[in-house]
Amino acid sequence: MTVYYTREHEWLRVEGDVAVVGITAHAANELGELVFAEARDPGTTVEQGDSVAVVESVKAASDIYAPVTGDVLAFNDALTDDAALVNRDPEGEGWIVRMTIADASQLEGLMDRATYTALVG
Repeated sequence: MTVYYTREHEWLRVEGDVAVVGITAHAANELGELVFAEARDPGTTVEQGDSVAVVESVKAASDIYAPVTGDVLAFNDALTDDAALVNRDPEGEGWIVRMTIADASQLEGLMDRATYTALVG
């Protein structure tokens, strides 16, 4: 599986022509324990950089931005009852949305793990 990262602290895992999107452990730690998460409705088309979801913690609310252009396929329903799943497993079971990848060339503008790790220190 190929995983990419954004400067806004989202990650994107490529599974065929589908992107699984969430926030990084760094972002989850900065936000604190999440208490709420929601995403755009399935079928909604988002452009790269558009808000695709929102998460709220006891400290702050934060938009989650689409790393690529595509259509929202699904929200991780497990987050409805347990948004803190993102804190416990941000790059696994704590994924936020699945979406199509409309333009795979947009992946080239994202970071790999080493570059992202250097960014956050």
